[in-house]
Amino acid sequence: MREKVRFKSVVGPELAGTIELPEGEIRGWGVFVHGFTLGKDSPAASRVSKRLAREGIGMLRYDNLGIGESDGDWGDGSFTVKVQDTIRAVNLMAERGTPADLLVGHSWGGAAAIAAAVKETGVRAVATLGAPADPSHVEKQYDQVMDRVLAEGAHEWFVGGRTLLLKRAFVEDVHRARLRERIEQLDLPLLVLHSPTDATVDISNAGQIFREARHPRSFVSLEGADHLLTAPGQARRAAHIISAWVDQYIHASHSGGEADTRVPAGSSRSQVV
Repeated sequence: MREKVRFKSVVGPELAGTIELPEGEIRGWGVFVHGFTLGKDSPAASRVSKRLAREGIGMLRYDNLGIGESDGDWGDGSFTVKVQDTIRAVNLMAERGTPADLLVGHSWGGAAAIAAAVKETGVRAVATLGAPADPSHVEKQYDQVMDRVLAEGAHEWFVGGRTLLLKRAFVEDVHRARLRERIEQLDLPLLVLHSPTDATVDISNAGQIFREARHPRSFVSLEGADHLLTAPGQARRAAHIISAWVDQYIHASHSGGEADTRVPAGSSRSQVV
């Protein structure tokens, strides 16, 4: 079962999300942060979230600004907006009585998950999938139009079978973004998952993230996986690894050490689809 939700971006428009409700005993809750232009229904976001829910960890996955079912203009976002909206998603989970124990981020979303994982959110652990060590890694995807964007203020950019409007503020924000300090200051358990054959984000990024992170930190090599986790079984394997790893960190979040099997307040049949 799943629940549809909407919440406001820090820049105003509403974002659309889907909460994959846990099956059986509830072990915890989390938020999945999708990649650069991918969306909540991309293979990694959808399949990992569904598998984690099957293993007792309910997951909110949502579309960033101007992506999928969310309102607004993608070009009005940025890395900073993505991080702030991730925190808003975590706050939404807390408000509905199911505080997020876990942040999972794929690709650029992995960088955003690390940056968003401040203690004030109540998140207990972070896992990244194919994440870059520097948010500016995505600049190579739009380098052919970057000069025109900077000169004209905005320019159309064709990516993933659709046209997006890339704006100067977006480009400048990404260029200024720095993740190293956030990695070094991350005072939470971190799991880094990355394929050695990732052709989009080289595995050297995983090595850099792992080296700069504090303990407790873990690294798992996803042999044979592609960057988008599209091949059969890849996303399921990643989710199972995350589920096993995070158990020791989320278990204590339930009173008495037992999983909370109550249905969250505010849930209704009209919300569940």
